[in-house]
Amino acid sequence: MISLRTCALLLLLTASATAHSAPTASPEEFVLAKDVRVRRIAPGVWLHVTKADKKWGGTAANGLLVEDGDASILVDTGWTPRQSKLLLTWARDTLHHPVRAALVTHFHVDRTGGIPTLDAQGIPVHSREDTARRAAAQGNPVPQQRLSDAQDFGPLSVFFPGAGHTADNLVVLHPATRTLFGGCFIRDATGKGMGNLEDADLAAWPASLQRERAHFPDVRIVVPGHESPGGPELLDHTEALLRAASR
Repeated sequence: MISLRTCALLLLLTASATAHSAPTASPEEFVLAKDVRVRRIAPGVWLHVTKADKKWGGTAANGLLVEDGDASILVDTGWTPRQSKLLLTWARDTLHHPVRAALVTHFHVDRTGGIPTLDAQGIPVHSREDTARRAAAQGNPVPQQRLSDAQDFGPLSVFFPGAGHTADNLVVLHPATRTLFGGCFIRDATGKGMGNLEDADLAAWPASLQRERAHFPDVRIVVPGHESPGGPELLDHTEALLRAASR
């Protein structure tokens, strides 16, 4: 007959084995499709990552979903309407904070490509007037609502620092968590150069970066337009790359 002590030991070993074989996926990271992921980076702040097709080299682009009461705000839309639809569905059905509004940080398609889905669902998409004009000229989807150069937008603070990656690039701060969405205005830690310079203004970018730093002096998390978020060191890294580019 097996003793009670032996039985208890067997149960403990079984429980331990089961725990070690359990999945280790984080409950705060969600794979919506092979080209769409969402993960929490701060309380109420979710990073969305969408990948382009072969036309754009499979490049992954970052954006945000930011909780706003019982709703949320989308910052940049992903590359395509399908990706944007997945983000909206996830925000409504999984996060339970349906998107009530969106903003785009510049006119390139990695920021604006999902606008048709938001338009179809009656969700207003905001941008600066210059962004709308440039998107239309490029043949990209056009935001229909307007932002000023510096304003509050729900739980966010929006600021136009001046030209850099593009002439119209915005940066966005979530003051409650000191999370700065620099978008393509800020380079990631692995970046060896300034990225896509087709519409850039390298001469204006350093002064624009200093205006951004003065306007938002106390940031904790910095999200670039591509690759991994970091801290304020990404601002220093971008500044160093700009110095190198000017030589």
